Amino acid sequence: MGLQIGEIITKKEIIFSDLKGKTIAIDAFNAIYQFLTTIRQPDGTPLKDSRGNITSHLSGLFYRNTNLILEGIKIIYVFDGEAPALKEKTRQNRFDIKQEAREKYEFAKSKEDIEGMGKYAKSLVYLDEQKIKESKELLEAMGIAIIQAPGEGEAQASYLAEQEIVYAAASQDYDCLMFKSPRLIQNLSLARKRKTVSGYREVFPQIIELKNVFKELEINQEQLICLGILCGTDYNQGGVKGLGPKKSLKFVKEHKTKEKIFEAVEKDEKYYLDFNWPEIYKEIEHPNINKKPKIDFPKINKDKIKKILMNYDFSEERINNQLIKLEKIQKKSSQRTLF
Repeated sequence: MGLQIGEIITKKEIIFSDLKGKTIAIDAFNAIYQFLTTIRQPDGTPLKDSRGNITSHLSGLFYRNTNLILEGIKIIYVFDGEAPALKEKTRQNRFDIKQEAREKYEFAKSKEDIEGMGKYAKSLVYLDEQKIKESKELLEAMGIAIIQAPGEGEAQASYLAEQEIVYAAASQDYDCLMFKSPRLIQNLSLARKRKTVSGYREVFPQIIELKNVFKELEINQEQLICLGILCGTDYNQGGVKGLGPKKSLKFVKEHKTKEKIFEAVEKDEKYYLDFNWPEIYKEIEHPNINKKPKIDFPKINKDKIKKILMNYDFSEERINNQLIKLEKIQKKSSQRTLF
């Protein structure tokens, strides 16, 4: 949903070894969009094979998940199902943004503005059924579990964490907190190094604990959902105009209950509610999830991995190097099971 409360949330930096032996539920669409957006040429062109097929998502899924597996992390990818009807306006807004970005990209291209092309190309990313199918096939071949959520993937991942089926949910968005995930991991699937103005710097995972959010902000779950709605969710993009995270937090703490919070906003002449907040609150509090999901960790299928990736012109040598590492992990796992 892209909840905009990052500036008032405290994150704790951790190292990958802190997650060794833990199972993490990853918001699949969030991660794959990340790969499609970041694994690109400087001019914004995504990785492609000789036939023009985009392969950025496959590259991210293979190499970055291999690194996580080598760190001893068990992974479940949770895919979105049917989007709630409330999201229709957001989908239209995103389509409009893409159209505008396409025009700006073409203008930058005509001016040979590489930086501009790289900037606007990121907004043109889309995830179609073919990329989803390819992603699922590769993940299963890598021995990674897949769950098809009936609704929002991050809501399903959060439920797994809340029920202690997994250690945490992983997403770059903050919505898992509204969906009651006790722990949210960020930067899990990012490249280990990020280019900055001063050079490259190492990127570490970050953890946000829900209990600490409540303690630091001095709010409860109901108030956190209200805070999210005021700031804006995918069900009401932009939230209440003029209310950023800090002002929204002040409203929430002053008026306590959801009814009084939104009643106060409606009475204030400076602000205007153009959405049905009870409907949005209900959608967040009771998302469409599978309460008994089947979780299977398939065996690593090296031949299938090679077949999928080499069909898209991936280097056989690089694939084999990664598979040797995975094979060692597989042998260790077999030995532990035997003993």
